[in-house]
Amino acid sequence: MYSDSDLQDAVTAGILSPEAAQALRDHVARSRATVAVDEEQFRLLTGFNDIFVAIASVILLVALGWLGDSLRFGAPDHHPTFMSGLLVAAASWGLAEYFTRQRRMALPSILLLCGFVGGIAFAAGALGAQIWPGSGDRAESLILSAAAAVGVAGAALHWRRFMVPITVAAGAAAGAGVVAGLVMAAFPDNRTLPFLMLLASGLVIFLLAMRWDMTDRARLTRRSDVAFWLHLAAAPMIAHSLFHLLGVLNGGEIGAGRALLVVALYIAFGLVALAIDRRALLVSSLAYVLFALYALFKQAGAVELSWALTSLVIGSALLLLSALWHQARSIIVNGLPSVLTDRLPYLDRAPA
Repeated sequence: MYSDSDLQDAVTAGILSPEAAQALRDHVARSRATVAVDEEQFRLLTGFNDIFVAIASVILLVALGWLGDSLRFGAPDHHPTFMSGLLVAAASWGLAEYFTRQRRMALPSILLLCGFVGGIAFAAGALGAQIWPGSGDRAESLILSAAAAVGVAGAALHWRRFMVPITVAAGAAAGAGVVAGLVMAAFPDNRTLPFLMLLASGLVIFLLAMRWDMTDRARLTRRSDVAFWLHLAAAPMIAHSLFHLLGVLNGGEIGAGRALLVVALYIAFGLVALAIDRRALLVSSLAYVLFALYALFKQAGAVELSWALTSLVIGSALLLLSALWHQARSIIVNGLPSVLTDRLPYLDRAPA
């Protein structure tokens, strides 16, 4: 299994000509009866060895975190110690030097990136909590912000060394944590503000993802993989915060009006997904539209079959959308002004 990034690397190395690489992409697209740009490819596995190495890495990192917890260095019992995070981060970086930089293994690289960034952020948070124990909500928010800032720095350092596509999304999410921690420290009693911040952060990351997407409209390089992970980070932030602010899933039952609003928002998400050729928004908000349709069927009297009817409608609709994705996307994109279509992914292969 070879990704577009692998083909592009082969072109850069002079192993394949650009024409041969494009001919291979076109052949695969024709054999699948679809357009390559609509496949939304990203590399996760290069072989079963990826899974083998990933499992071994997780076992090793968990063991190091466990052992690090025994190195208290003055930390109270039952309190996280910064050594756990430091050991996990150091091991993740060391393993990445081989499995990421030399072997270019996709799944282990993702796990090791998360281990490094998460490890140093955890270490910073645990150290801050040890220095300022029991300082209240405002101090905890500032510690969270500081830990996230360390995570941003770690992600930037990791990107410069290894350039794993998910790194930019990890850094962006950590950056959102920095801002959220500072705002929560300034307004500790506001319960709505965190969700507003989550929504704003999701929208900013979404715009960042679109900026990466616009630099590779044919989706042939690593920039498309970076955009994929950014969309994957932004989508749950947008969906969860927005539907929470609407009161969905907060009080159990929702009225017909609110349920219809959820369905309308999901349709709007679908139109955006078609225009930008990314499916993350549809997946992230799926639970909410399932719950909304269930409520509508239940209020219509189909109590016993509500979940079955809901699953039938959503499952059929998503499968139909998948089968007709390119045709539906053509209708949406062709109806947009050229100022937008000139920045969206190509409907077909890039012009020669």
